[in-house]
Amino acid sequence: MNVDFEKIKNYIENNTCSMVELEKLLTSIPALAPENGGEGEEKKCAALEKWLLSNGIKNLKHYDAPDSRVPAGFRPNLVAEIPGEKNDFCIWVCAHLDVVPVGELSMWNTNPWQAVEKDGKIFGRGVEDNQQGLCSGVLAALSFVRQNIVPAHTLKLLFMADEEVGSKYGMNFLIENHKNIFGADDRILIPDGGDPLGQTIEVAEKSILWLKFHIIGKQAHGSRPDQGCNAKLASSYLALKVHELEKLFNAHDKMFEPSRSTFEPTMQYQNVSGVNIIPGDDVFCADCRILPQYSLDQVRAEVNKVIRETEESYGVKIQVEELQAEQSKATSVESHVAKELFEAIKNVHGVEPRFVGIGGGTVASGLRNAGIDAVVWSTMDELAHQPNEYAIVKNIAKDALTIAYMVCR
Repeated sequence: MNVDFEKIKNYIENNTCSMVELEKLLTSIPALAPENGGEGEEKKCAALEKWLLSNGIKNLKHYDAPDSRVPAGFRPNLVAEIPGEKNDFCIWVCAHLDVVPVGELSMWNTNPWQAVEKDGKIFGRGVEDNQQGLCSGVLAALSFVRQNIVPAHTLKLLFMADEEVGSKYGMNFLIENHKNIFGADDRILIPDGGDPLGQTIEVAEKSILWLKFHIIGKQAHGSRPDQGCNAKLASSYLALKVHELEKLFNAHDKMFEPSRSTFEPTMQYQNVSGVNIIPGDDVFCADCRILPQYSLDQVRAEVNKVIRETEESYGVKIQVEELQAEQSKATSVESHVAKELFEAIKNVHGVEPRFVGIGGGTVASGLRNAGIDAVVWSTMDELAHQPNEYAIVKNIAKDALTIAYMVCR
């Protein structure tokens, strides 16, 4: 290494307390998307920007996405850069600013918007998802900036908007409008998923297909089904046929849990308001998570087949809408970022890493589809979106040191 790594390590260990204070600041500013009844991330980003400047991280640049739905008129995407000795590639730590709603308030033991530190943990909405990863990146950056150490490679911190409801104004906006900010050889780390040991490196995601089915029959009195066309019967049949697509797309991949593709009927809309009414309309949704080896077009073709079969069998008309569709490629385990993070985890965490795939979606999917290698990794108990969400303080420091190790190589 080109620097005294013990010096970096000592700084991180001795200054983790400042990240607790940053966590408290960020938690106190709810950053909810308009879809969740919020005003976006501008106030939170402004507070973070002020904090970074006051702590010596001054090379900042905005890539804001216009959004007329929020008071600021835009959704902030902020990049902080700590220049390195070499220009061969940059190491990115990409964290999102937005959070999800608190849910049922009575389930919380503390005020979710006032972070509380207790027993080595910080409790509050957003403290883990995704402020823990954000703070690890910031702490790694400060270990260089505050000690006037130039890292071997440039470190870039991306603080992005809109991850929780689709990334249209966050990562996807950057890929579509500012793709060149990412170099071909850059190492991109997304600290937004992991395990308690920091052992799993996520390199692949199942493709996502969310479908909304509207079944149209004919309403009738409950005593005269012969005069109607029961949309609920057709809907039930269709839900089972969609679920049975698991038997067709039946490959298994042990990298994922579960190891198969899944086709799950989920949300059911209200149809009629009385027990004695034959429903003429029925609407339900399905959440399909498909192994990367299958294309979404293959799935769409089979869904259309079961729709036609249901229409013919029950005399209904069916409309289908895609609420979300994300085809996901994988990052090779032989990629630079995968191999270098693997080495860093072994040396800093003292555990043997392993590569995994997940069923959920992250911003890594958009990057991979754009031909940009990315990995998702962090050390966390995975309390995202739950009441009494917490982050373990030591994990912030441990992951910061892992990031610093990569930057120093």
